[in-house]
This record gives sequence, structure tokens and C-alpha cells, in this order.
Amino acid sequence: MVQFNPRPFSQRSADWLTQSGLHPLLARLYAARGINQPDELGLELKQLLPPNTLLHCQSTAVILADLIQQEKNIVIVADYDCDGATACAVAIRGLKMLTDNRVHIHFLVPNRFTMGYGLTREVVELAAQQKPKPNVLITVDNGIASNEGVARAAELGMDVIVTDHHLPGDTLPKALAIVNPNQPACSFQSKALAGVGVMFYLLIALRAELRQRGHFTSQNQPKLESLLDLVALGTVADVAQLDRNNRILVANGLKRIQSGFAQVGIQALFQVAGRDPSLASTFDLGFAIGPRLNAAGRLADMTLGIQLLLSDSPEQAREIAQELDRINRERRAIESGMQETALGELAMIADEELNQRYGICLWNNQWHQGVVGIVASRLKERFNRPTLIFAPADDGSLRGSGRSLNGFHLRDALDLISKRQPNLIQKFGGHAMAAGLTILKNDFEQFKDAFEKVAKELLDDELLMRKTIHDGELRPDEINPEMGDLLAGEIWGQGFPQPIFYGEFEIMQQSLMKEKHLRLQLKHPANPHLKPIQGVWFNRTQTLPNKAKLVYRLVSDRFQGQARAQLIIEAHDDS
Repeated sequence: MVQFNPRPFSQRSADWLTQSGLHPLLARLYAARGINQPDELGLELKQLLPPNTLLHCQSTAVILADLIQQEKNIVIVADYDCDGATACAVAIRGLKMLTDNRVHIHFLVPNRFTMGYGLTREVVELAAQQKPKPNVLITVDNGIASNEGVARAAELGMDVIVTDHHLPGDTLPKALAIVNPNQPACSFQSKALAGVGVMFYLLIALRAELRQRGHFTSQNQPKLESLLDLVALGTVADVAQLDRNNRILVANGLKRIQSGFAQVGIQALFQVAGRDPSLASTFDLGFAIGPRLNAAGRLADMTLGIQLLLSDSPEQAREIAQELDRINRERRAIESGMQETALGELAMIADEELNQRYGICLWNNQWHQGVVGIVASRLKERFNRPTLIFAPADDGSLRGSGRSLNGFHLRDALDLISKRQPNLIQKFGGHAMAAGLTILKNDFEQFKDAFEKVAKELLDDELLMRKTIHDGELRPDEINPEMGDLLAGEIWGQGFPQPIFYGEFEIMQQSLMKEKHLRLQLKHPANPHLKPIQGVWFNRTQTLPNKAKLVYRLVSDRFQGQARAQLIIEAHDDS
């Protein structure tokens, strides 16, 4: 059962936004997403939250400036996802810009299959073997829970600066400095800052500190804004909430991509993805560019992805991007097989029993640990249940990744299990909507029962009800390619969802495209004399009745130089 509910909005706010010059449709959409005043519409860089409101950002910049003046050797310790890769590239490019290449900077990214996540003891010991040996390790997109790793670094004579955005554990690591909007006592207003955003903020503070020390003036200081394409990619790919601060970062990053000023590595990714960077959108970053970069960390080594982002050679970038595209195709094939196996296992459970479950928890000896998160996401969307998918690791343990529903904080749920049964989870971490963990293979059934129990306690029928929230109907005169372009030019994403609309249409024609997509010609009942509207429902082969209530996205489709409106169908209300 699916509920189709219109997204509520304040008509007063919509009218006010319209009077400020915003298109009436955009005014309604923005009001429904919590924007109530015209002064909230601006997405200029000067409107970013100031770095001095991010706890320890300025004091860490002072420490880092001292280290730079002393020409200490620095190693950036990255995470193996898109956020970690872009944060690493931002750190290295930014530090080189600010130090004019005077400081020795390397990077290290753990192999997810042999070292696990974060600044582990093994990663620290590997870092200590770098030539020259680093004096300081800077974590990006990890480290807030790496108490043992930070302690091991101290034993080996290395300081650690932690930059992260994940939720901390009960105790913070004893690092030289920690910059994390989610650490205790931090009053920074954007808790949704991604790891790449945290590193960007630290660089802004470092530039101010170096400027104060006379290294450069406001006129000749390095232009850190040139890194915003990387910040935008990491923020969107990490599915960070697009609050206003993140939308400012993403909007300005997209402008650089659209204007042709992106890093050559990002330009190469657009090329292999068959996307036009001049029309770049958050959809491109999240569903075309991000997955290709992520593929390196999922199946191989994110070193390849970071090398792409650090490359200034179009030829080298194109070669690496083509390899990432190949790896991504391999990832899709593995994902498809894992999903098919998972659905087969769930199909053996009676529908009634499956509906009574509060969580899904599966593992298979043949599954790939680099792809478990994607499969968990697919199953969560399909069954509307918090989902954990596990794959075997080389050490005999199971490594899992989970995705959750709004209202069910996945990391807190795992924390509750670990407190009740202290030895059941070997380690875990993450967010409200996504988390990772390691358990022993022999403990799977016990963990599965514990997860189901916690899910049953914290979830209710309201949270488990599948809801499709839409933005109401579009008038016939609003369904045009110009409106599709208008919507495509806005910043949509997690927490600021892309508009989907609801309406009844007459189905004039329907046929299959490539034997797996439903192609439609539609008439709007309010004006049946208009030309038929093109529609497509991807990955659906079942035909629709002659009249259908559809949930859809409006896009502008271009073919042979002609633009036309197209509806991308998302759902069918058959109630």
C-alpha cells in the first residue's frame, strides 16, 4: 500500500517569493521546501557560514600554518568513497596552492578489503613507512572514531589532525586537532557538511591565517574557489543534506563545471559518461559522475580515482576515466547479480511474513563487500525497510553496509545493539541513513535477531507506510521544455528533493523501448487539444490503463536540435 500525499507549503510564503521575482512554480516548490523569505534565495559564496563558527577550525588553521612554516611532511589519509576522494584532492590541491608547493604532501587511501575503514593501526603503520616519513597525518572524511589509530600514530612519532563529518563515539581520539561539525560542543549551523566541505572550510581558515602572517594579500591570495567543483561532487555523491550552506557550495561548484572550469578529471568523467558539462546538474553528479568515481573504491583501489582528480593532463585523465567507466560497468553487473540473489532469497519468504518484518538483514558467501551498500539501498527502496547487506571478508568476518528510512537512525540502532550485546558487533559507524559494520560470521543469526528486535521497537506502522510525497499538479501550459530547463537549473538533492508532480492523463499510445522501458504518449484531460506529451517509465514493461494517475518528473528532452517536454514516470496511483 502506497500513500500519495501532496507536499504542504505556505501560500503566503509562495506569494512573497513570487513578488520578489521568482517564477510562480519555483516559488511554490521553494516554499514547500522550507524557504519562506526572499533573502533565503541567495546562493552566493559570501553567504556561506563563516569558518570561525566551525569548532576548532581557526585554531587548527594556526597549527597547520605552523607545520607548514616548519616544512613538516604531511600525509593525507583519505576514505575510499567519492566524498573521501574529493576531500583528499581538495586537501592536496589546496595545500599546494597555499604553500606554493614548498611542503612535501602525499596521500594514502586504505584498501577497503584488507584494512577496513578509517585511520586503523594498520593504516598508521603503513603511513609511517612512507618516504620521507610523515610528521603529521591529516584525515579527510574519517578519523573521528579512530582512537586506536591516533594512539598508534603518537607511538610512532606522528601527530594527527582529524577532519571528518561522521558522528563521534563515546570518546574522541586524542588528536592534535579535530574539525568536525558533529563533534560535541560544535555550534556550526550546518551539521550536514560533507567531509570534502569540512576540508574546504579548513583551507579557507588556513588561507586567512597565512594572509594574516603576510604570505599574501587579499588581492593575490590563491583562489580556493577553483576547488568548488570537487566540493560539489563530493557533497552530492555522499548524499549530504542540501541545507542552504551545502546548496551554496554545490551551486557554485556546478557553475564552474558548466562554465568549463572544472578539473580535467571531472571533465573526463563527464566525457565517458556521455554528459554535457555545460548542462551539469546535481542529477549528473549523483547518478553519472559520482558512481564512476566510487567504482574505484568499491572494486579496486580509490588511489586510481584520486589520481584522476589530481591530474592536470587531459590525456592521462581521459585514460583513467575510461578505466573507471569500465570498472563501473563491472560494478553494475556484480550489483545486478547480488540483487537478483537477494530478491530470490526474499521471494522464498511468504508475503505475509515479509510484511511483518521490521528490518531486512542478509548475507551470502558469494557477495562482494564493495557493493553491499548499493544493494542495501536498492532493497530498502523496494521494501521500505531498513536494510543491512553483508559480504565475507578475508579474515572470516562479515562486513555489512546498511541503508535506512526517515525516522530510523541506523547508527543509533547499531549503537543500541552494541550496548545491549557488547561483543556482537566488532566495529561500526555511520549516519542516520547509512552505516557500516563488521560482525563475526558465526554471529550473523544472533545479530539478525537483535537488529529485528531494535527495529521493531523503534519503528511503527506510520514510519513503515510507503509514502510518495509529490508537488501537486502541473497545468497543461506548464508542461513545456522551457519549464523543464527552469527546473533543471535549480539545486535539488537530499533534503531539498527534486520536484515530482501528480496528475491524471489519458494514455494515447504505449509501447516498449529496448524491450524494457515503457514509452508513452499522453494527453492532459484539462486540455485534450494540445499535442500529445511524451513520457517514459524506465525499467517497466507492464502497460497502463487508458486513464492513469501518474507521478512524474518534468524534463526537457532534446533530439536533433529540437526541445520538447518529457515526463519521466516514477509511480502509478492505482487506488
